Amino acid sequence: MSDQLSETFAALADPTRREIVARLAVVGEATVNELAEPFAMTVQAVSKHLKVLEKAGLIVRGRKAQSRPCRLSDNPLGGVVDWIEIHRRRTEDRFDRFDQLLQKTLQPQEGDAS
Repeated sequence: MSDQLSETFAALADPTRREIVARLAVVGEATVNELAEPFAMTVQAVSKHLKVLEKAGLIVRGRKAQSRPCRLSDNPLGGVVDWIEIHRRRTEDRFDRFDQLLQKTLQPQEGDAS
């Protein structure tokens, strides 16, 4: 899983690829030409980004006549979400324990003159 996770994070490290993923989440399916429209780069450059996303398992390419429309894979970010959730919970647990320790430390002790 960590190899897949590394590929996913590496693919999403680029803002252009994140924007492509975001656009596919909205439109569902699009051709390379459609995905290239908002970018100031060639269709070939966008195609290279798509290959990275496809290798990471984030998108799949279909075949309709002469075109190869792209769409998001089923649950493409599931591994990332799981990883983030595990580490979010661990961090929250640590902060909760730290907060409890602070509260205990800051409470007046019996016998202290206030």
